[in-house]
Amino acid sequence: MKILRFALAPLLALSLAAPAFAEKIPLGELSRYINSLQTVESDFTQVNADGTIATGKMYMRRPGRVRFEYAPPDRTLVMAGEGQVAIFDPKSNQSPEQYPLSRTPLKLILANNVDLSQARMVVAHGEDGNSTFVTAQDPEHPEYGTIQMVFTAAPTELRQWVITDDAGGKTTVILGDLNKGVSLNASLFSLQSEIAKRN
Repeated sequence: MKILRFALAPLLALSLAAPAFAEKIPLGELSRYINSLQTVESDFTQVNADGTIATGKMYMRRPGRVRFEYAPPDRTLVMAGEGQVAIFDPKSNQSPEQYPLSRTPLKLILANNVDLSQARMVVAHGEDGNSTFVTAQDPEHPEYGTIQMVFTAAPTELRQWVITDDAGGKTTVILGDLNKGVSLNASLFSLQSEIAKRN
């Protein structure tokens, strides 16, 4: 028995010396955090399904509104507002491509009241080192795809999300420091104002 104790002692010391992994942040806390985000400004880096990388500036005004301004040479603009998502191609004179926000996983962040404890919404919830990840879907329409959000703790902060579309393509958005509570003009999220400005 004494030999066994001595044999285990180095293992115990090693386990005590190892850095503690953070426990996963509860869904209720994550819901409260997302709902507390009213206006947000942040730099972002986007990794597309084909491996290409773009950067830019994101503006979010919950509920229902977000704007991604892509840096040169891209200059694409993606907006969500008035229940629609619009993609403005700087090389095109055509009207922007539009589709309902309700058909995208992004609506799960932009909802008026985010409740991740809702039945069949969260399909994965765990921790990976010092991060907590949550994969969510529209419980009524899982075919619309999923969004995996990654958070760090103390304090809780959204760091990135990965959207998997209905065809299985993945788009990763990595956020910089979040500037919260900023003043954002409603016209930033007005599709009609943007269309009129470009015409």
